[in-house]
Amino acid sequence: MSLDLSAFRPDGADLPPRALPVMCTACNTDRHLTITSVTHPPDQPADVVVVSHTCSRCGQFSEHPAWVAELSLVLARLGQTDDVLILGGHYMHCGQPMERRHSELRRLAAPLSTEDTAEDELEVYLSTRVLRCACGFQMELPE
Repeated sequence: MSLDLSAFRPDGADLPPRALPVMCTACNTDRHLTITSVTHPPDQPADVVVVSHTCSRCGQFSEHPAWVAELSLVLARLGQTDDVLILGGHYMHCGQPMERRHSELRRLAAPLSTEDTAEDELEVYLSTRVLRCACGFQMELPE
């Protein structure tokens, strides 16, 4: 999904995008937000990011431009470090960037048919990278 930042500009001119509040518009609060990703849109001021968040109270998802200063207030609250956050292409857990440990080659296989017991299988090989947090949390992502 690509976000058309020109839709957030008041007149489509070369002005920075109109940043929206980092809050759930249904609940009218930021107390129940889980920030899922933060990216910097190209050709935009350094203090404007695109933030994705979900409200744990009502389940509403939103993605929009936001001011970094406002986002930092939400991220500074307790409870924002339990999940993995994607920040500028880096994966973070426990408030720290996860480190790449190694790569793996995974083999996924399934029978060609559920009716036949033939030994023929469909095989897929997937290269993954293993990321690990200082707390011990680890995850694998496709390369």
